Amino acid sequence: MIVAEAVGSTLARLGVDHVFGVVGSGNFHVTNALMAGGARFVAARHEGGAATMADAYARMSSTVAALSVHQGCGLTNAMTGITEAAKSRTPLVVLAAEVGQPLSNFYVDQPALAEAVGAVPRRIVSADTCVADTVDAFATALQQRRTVLLNLPLDVQALDVPADRGPDTAVAPEAPAPAVPSDADLRALVEALERSERPVFVAGRGARGPGSRVALEQLAERCGAVLATSAVAKGLFHGSPWSLDVSGGFATPLAADTIRGADLIVGWGCALNMWTMRHGHLIAPDATVVQVDVEADRIGAQRPVTLGVVGDVRATASAASAALAGARTGYRSDGLRDRIAAEGRWRDVPYDDTGADGLIDPRTLTIALDDLLPAERVVGVDSGNFMGYPSMFLSVPDEWGFCFTQAFQSIGLGLATTIGAALAQPGRLPVAALGDGGCLMSVAELETVARLGLPMVVVVYDDEAYGAEVHHFAPGGFPLQTVQFPPTDIAAIARGFGFEAITARTADDLAPVRQWLEGGPSAPLLIDAKVTRDRGSWWLEEAFRGH
Repeated sequence: MIVAEAVGSTLARLGVDHVFGVVGSGNFHVTNALMAGGARFVAARHEGGAATMADAYARMSSTVAALSVHQGCGLTNAMTGITEAAKSRTPLVVLAAEVGQPLSNFYVDQPALAEAVGAVPRRIVSADTCVADTVDAFATALQQRRTVLLNLPLDVQALDVPADRGPDTAVAPEAPAPAVPSDADLRALVEALERSERPVFVAGRGARGPGSRVALEQLAERCGAVLATSAVAKGLFHGSPWSLDVSGGFATPLAADTIRGADLIVGWGCALNMWTMRHGHLIAPDATVVQVDVEADRIGAQRPVTLGVVGDVRATASAASAALAGARTGYRSDGLRDRIAAEGRWRDVPYDDTGADGLIDPRTLTIALDDLLPAERVVGVDSGNFMGYPSMFLSVPDEWGFCFTQAFQSIGLGLATTIGAALAQPGRLPVAALGDGGCLMSVAELETVARLGLPMVVVVYDDEAYGAEVHHFAPGGFPLQTVQFPPTDIAAIARGFGFEAITARTADDLAPVRQWLEGGPSAPLLIDAKVTRDRGSWWLEEAFRGH
């Protein structure tokens, strides 16, 4: 067995069951070894798409995924997706072939690239240590929730591995034990809960683990807290009569007013960043702010907090429930519960439908799709002016129904995001929500959707522009020809990739969606929705005001 084969075989033995990538000469053997070990290889049409698929798969499966790329250009093609994964603390191992000769066409400083975007560089250095080096990379991804770039020098890849140093010597690392809060931190948290009359819990990515919802809901019931999430944890409290849905720029008017009225905000595995707290505007001046996180250096990194608690979300919430004396009404009242039932969703907020002249209001479009599509769904959302509509008007059954790759705020990731999420959640209808710019940027991966046989619905909010830039610069009277484009028949393009496709200009044009669902999808479906474009979305205006 050569080193490349040993690395791939070791990762498979450690539990990597999906590897995404584009195969060239440098990553051919390591990819085949992963497949021989039982992992599924998913071929993308571009390394950038492969990186985002791997990122989304890891997020939505709670496993360590792998990305396999060629030396040099294969890695640089993947860097945007790797950056998104690194910023999101996604446990991912990137296998990249590497050349050491600076005069080679393929040479770049690959460890420096990793460090520049927040990933962890590692290298296979010898045949004797290749298995140990691989285990170390996997352990770093698993235990520290990091994206690891494991460089595979071409000359080392070809070396023979000693018989007593092969993959069968690999010992799988254990996942870290839940961090338990200190007695002092727990006591301070409980005291804050006991003092509070209007507590709000905001749960983030760190609250998506097993048992966290139950623990948080039990504690919230005892102290009278209402519940909200950051965007990445949307769906966590779905079905709760005390759920405000998402906090921040996507918050409904009721959610924003309720959070702003809190005297205690507890961020559970949540950074409480500028998006989740609307640049601090959702925090009352006299409110107590508590942040619970497993990493001490994350506490207070985005904004000042009154109290930081180092601990696992479930463990901390359970311990606080046990220590809390008695029960309190807190923020919970019959009136607030009734208001949440009546006003808690964006679709419940009245609006003037602006659809006309062959263009559909994106709110009307998304509400209609929410009614048409099965409730068991997994939604992936690209970035852009449109993104608030699918994020807020499409419901999801739980936190595993929404995949939000927005840490780097790049457009063009939404389609690949949904592919990875669909493979991680195969029992759900995958729904990709894209702008026309992001769709055309990632258009090659439509072939991947069709090739994999995914029964995906791709919804394109087509305003024939990079809408965020249009609405940002238009009020200043700047020329906009660089960010506006002529009409494109995206439905026709999709048919060329093997999709069924429709163009929607009114809600009535969505009738074929019902027929597609009732007939049992035999091909993926793309909806090219020609949407109104007269103004920017509410969340975008909020973001620009904050800057």
